Amino acid sequence: MSANAHAAVLVAVMAAFTMLLRFLPFLIFRKGRTTPAYVSYLGQVLPQAIIGMLVIYCLKDISFAAAPFGLPELLACAAVVGLQIWRRSSLVSILAGTAVYMLLIRIM
Repeated sequence: MSANAHAAVLVAVMAAFTMLLRFLPFLIFRKGRTTPAYVSYLGQVLPQAIIGMLVIYCLKDISFAAAPFGLPELLACAAVVGLQIWRRSSLVSILAGTAVYMLLIRIM
């Protein structure tokens, strides 16, 4: 099998599994069937838990002992929190926080 054919097969298999995983909940929980309580509970608590874990992962390597002492990360986090409270738009908060962080790491 050539390298191009091998790559095409890999992409096709990954696409098929991705589609299967995206459509599976809709196939399992069709209209007219009740969603189990544990699935509803997970739908309520997992988004916040995932965001919390991402924040911890992103901030775990901050060095407060060396310049710039974690200032870009903390200011970007403050920008995200402030914008989220003010605008209530996740997209605006994340994009602005990313822009603030990128600007600060370039100038510090």
